[in-house]
Amino acid sequence: MPTRYIGDGYWEIASRQMSIVDKKQQEKFKKATITVIGCGGIGGECIEMLARMGAGHLRLVDEDAFDLSNLNRQSLSTLDKLGLSKSSVAKEKVRLINPYVKVTSFNEHVDTDNIAEIIDDSDVVIDALDNVLTRVIVSRYARENKIPFIHGAIHATSGQVSVFLPDSKSYEEMFNLPSQNRPLDDECLQSLKKVTSGVPPVIGPTPNIIGCMEAFEAYKLITGIGEVCVSPNVLTFDLLDLKSFDVINI
Repeated sequence: MPTRYIGDGYWEIASRQMSIVDKKQQEKFKKATITVIGCGGIGGECIEMLARMGAGHLRLVDEDAFDLSNLNRQSLSTLDKLGLSKSSVAKEKVRLINPYVKVTSFNEHVDTDNIAEIIDDSDVVIDALDNVLTRVIVSRYARENKIPFIHGAIHATSGQVSVFLPDSKSYEEMFNLPSQNRPLDDECLQSLKKVTSGVPPVIGPTPNIIGCMEAFEAYKLITGIGEVCVSPNVLTFDLLDLKSFDVINI
């Protein structure tokens, strides 16, 4: 570890990545506020990676509690956590990993009434959701307030990641959703509910890979290193076909 970091626990935790970023870049991440909406399969792994990389403030959102069906993929779920709030468990896990990270948890459902309270003052918002309706509410508010929105989604062994910036193609435009250019009134919200139906199949590695990728997109975006997958580009893969890893343009 470089001697300039000795005596400071935060920098000792980050020391192995300090040949990838310089101190000024890591300081940006150390000061950043990142909101992760969803603390399950995608979100659990994303949150852990953000904590290990040294995010400044994590705002964690989930209204759900762990159950047995989560154990096949959700890294925060263990037998002793069944029935407990996902956001609270996530907060405690961050504290155990990196005590220098500030954590705020919200055990609530995201809607048009509380979206401002949840994501205002965020530098980045990460989508670890499982439904299109909430993604539209979050992505639209983020865009209106010039907050980058990192999208991730999975189905079975397939996953996708894309980053939506205030001046890039929007989430609704890219996926041609029925809410485009419409107010989010009751009729519009009902149409979005119909886009997501049923419980999708999923196997452990898929959401965890997406969570790691979203965390690193946030890291790149905040520190300025590397190339971010900005919409209309989407990074996609199917774990059953290793040749399928690709960046496509929608």
